[in-house]
Amino acid sequence: MKKFDIAVIGGGMVGAAVAVGFAKQGKEVLVVEHHQPEAYDSTQPMDLRVSAISQSSVNFLEELGAWNTIESTRVCPYIRLETWDMPECRTRFHSDELNLEQLGFIVENRMVQLGLWDAMAKLSNITLKCPDTLEAIEDNLDSRVLRLASGEEYQATWVIGADGANSKVRDIAQIGVTAWDYRQHCMLVNVTTDKPQQDITWQQFTSSGPRSFLPLPGYQGSVVWYDSPQKIRSLLAMNHTQLATTIMDEFPAELGTITVEQAGAFPLTRRHAQCYHQKGCVLVGDAAHTINPLAGQGVNLGFKDVKALLEQSDSLGLTKQALDQYQSIRKRDNLLMQTGMDVFYKVFKDTFPPIAFARNAALKLAEHSGPIKQQVLRYALGL
Repeated sequence: MKKFDIAVIGGGMVGAAVAVGFAKQGKEVLVVEHHQPEAYDSTQPMDLRVSAISQSSVNFLEELGAWNTIESTRVCPYIRLETWDMPECRTRFHSDELNLEQLGFIVENRMVQLGLWDAMAKLSNITLKCPDTLEAIEDNLDSRVLRLASGEEYQATWVIGADGANSKVRDIAQIGVTAWDYRQHCMLVNVTTDKPQQDITWQQFTSSGPRSFLPLPGYQGSVVWYDSPQKIRSLLAMNHTQLATTIMDEFPAELGTITVEQAGAFPLTRRHAQCYHQKGCVLVGDAAHTINPLAGQGVNLGFKDVKALLEQSDSLGLTKQALDQYQSIRKRDNLLMQTGMDVFYKVFKDTFPPIAFARNAALKLAEHSGPIKQQVLRYALGL
């Protein structure tokens, strides 16, 4: 039975980053993934699933040797970010405030994954099993024995669960989660706009939920609509022409004229693992935590998990002490971000007049807060 230092279950963005990071440290790495991402073709329509990749994440992807490949596909830099409730009470952020070329990039998740898979393919100490899935994990003294659906078995010192919100690694390790449903759905709509490639992402808060715009290459963009499950279902039942008209009626004038290309939706839930490791099984990314997508921090938090795990293992080896340190660093930060987003979400949904007045006053004050505004921006960008 072949033994690996690291077995990564899940080859998505976060899982592939874990694999490349450990391989670059000289570890023998196994990656188990059930589905190979479709190769890039510039004629393909834009994917619905996109992420706002922060400058900190870009720097990390550069260290992993993946960013150049990602940047050669389809990315859209943004230098401005605006958020508001009432139009006259806006908070505006600009990359110039931090002397950055851009605040980040809007990128399709698949392009990030493909860039990391390209980096994986260049490392001889990564073994990829795809398509395959995890069936079972058994303890074996100082290592774990993995049994895959294909019938193959492997040993690994650490098994890293990068297998998403419904993590099988988490279930097998019997790690509990604290979870609840926000009773809202999020609709993603890829649109063609009447404006050339934009450099701004914006978000307007309403009593039913935020309305957001993310720029994509060319005349394209991603519209995000948060609302009740019933409302989102009714929107998805519309044809593209009806949906475009409804979006233009409901969204701020900044959106302009659009045509709808494709749409999809998912429920909003919050999950947080009660611990991040158990008997050599380690959780990263959505397997450890999911967050309200309000701030676009999902995959950036996952990359921060990976970076912390790599730093602790590099310093302390593949030891329980390293895992304890990783958990201490990341669990606290992820909980802080989750709680902050929940407070933000609830405050901006409240229609009680004094609260509405206070939040708009806070947004207006934040616009002129100087150093505080810069610090908030630095934290959001992971700098």
